[in-house]
Amino acid sequence: MKFTFAHNNINVLDLEKSLKFYKENLGLEEVKRKNADDGSFILVYLGDGVTGHTLELTWLRDWEKPYNLGDNEFHLAFKVDDFDAAYDHHKKLDTICFENKEMGIYFISDPDGYWVEIIPGD
Repeated sequence: MKFTFAHNNINVLDLEKSLKFYKENLGLEEVKRKNADDGSFILVYLGDGVTGHTLELTWLRDWEKPYNLGDNEFHLAFKVDDFDAAYDHHKKLDTICFENKEMGIYFISDPDGYWVEIIPGD
């Protein structure tokens, strides 16, 4: 038996704002969408164009309050081939929320407060 990653899910309050964030900050593109017949939810899957792993954004029509992210200890991580250019890009977009220069990493925060770790590629 072998398991492989399929996707990670996060819930978002403003789907269009989140789609814009993930496109501008990480270059993710929509690869699939599912709209509930009754309009109660929308699922949008974003891909990086390289791997088969996707990020599922879930928008719920009846959800109005910010999501409880706990202590924000869980996060996504992305490797980038040009760390310095990525850092400059995120600095210009004002999305860097935490830096750990000693470890050579930093985090950006999406519109709902989820943190995304940026690490240098291999």
